[in-house]
Amino acid sequence: MASLLFQSSGNIGLLPSFILNSVLFCLLRSKLATMLTIEGIAHSLALGTMLWTTLGWRGWTVCVLYLFLGQIVTKVGFQEKEELGIAEKRGGRRGPENVWGSALTGVVCAGAAATAMRTGDLFLGLTSDAWILGYVASLATKLADTFASEIGKAYGKTTFLITTLKPVARGTEGAVSLEGTVASVIGGLLLPIYAYGVVGLVNGLGGVAIATFAAFVATMVESLIGATMQEKEGMGWMTNEVVNFFNTVIGASLAIFIASTIGI
Repeated sequence: MASLLFQSSGNIGLLPSFILNSVLFCLLRSKLATMLTIEGIAHSLALGTMLWTTLGWRGWTVCVLYLFLGQIVTKVGFQEKEELGIAEKRGGRRGPENVWGSALTGVVCAGAAATAMRTGDLFLGLTSDAWILGYVASLATKLADTFASEIGKAYGKTTFLITTLKPVARGTEGAVSLEGTVASVIGGLLLPIYAYGVVGLVNGLGGVAIATFAAFVATMVESLIGATMQEKEGMGWMTNEVVNFFNTVIGASLAIFIASTIGI
C-alpha cells in the first residue's frame, strides 16, 4: 500500500489518496488553521486528494509549497498593509474561492496529465509532460502574482498603473512597481526550480525557463485585466478570484504552447 501511495507516476486510487490527505491534514491542522478558513481547509482537502490521485506525492508537494510560500509572502509587512486597508481579508487566511481561483487550472492540467500517463498516449494532442508543465506553470503564475502584489504593497516606493504609467496608490488594481515586478520573477521561478531540481516533475532547465517566463507574462496580463476590467461599472463579476483563474489559465496555456512549439 505504501509503495502504491508514494509511486511517482500518479494515477493513485481516490480513496487511499483521500485517507492519506485526511491524516496529513489532521497532523497539520494547527498550521492550516492560520492559513485557511474552515471551509478553505475542507476544499483544500478535496484539492489535495485530487492532486495526489493524479500526480502523486510530487505534484501534491508542488501545490503545498505554493500554499506555504504564498502565506509567508502575504504576511510580509502585514501590519502596515492592514493600516493602509490593502491587506488580504480574514488576516490572510484563504477560503474556498481562493483555493479554486488559484488551483482549478492546475487540477485540470493534472487530470489531463494523469489521463495521458494512464493511456500512454496523447491527451487532446498533448503529452503528459506538456500537461505537467502546464500544471507547474499555473501555480507558478499564481505565486508570481502573489509575490508581485504583496511585496509591491509592502515595499513599492513608486507604483504606476500599468495602462497609463501614471502614479497611483499602493494596492490599486492594475498597479505595478519595480519592487513588485522583481518579486514576481522570483516568485515565478521558485516552483519550477523545485519541480525540476527536487522532485523531478519538470524535465530539464528548459521547462523551468518556460514556466517562469509564462508566469511573468501572465502576471503582467493580470495587471492589465485588473486595470481595465476590475472595479468597473457592470464588471462586478470580475472578482479577484475570477481574475486569478484567468491568470492561471494564461500562464498554463502559454507554457504548454511554447513547450509544444519548440518540442520540450
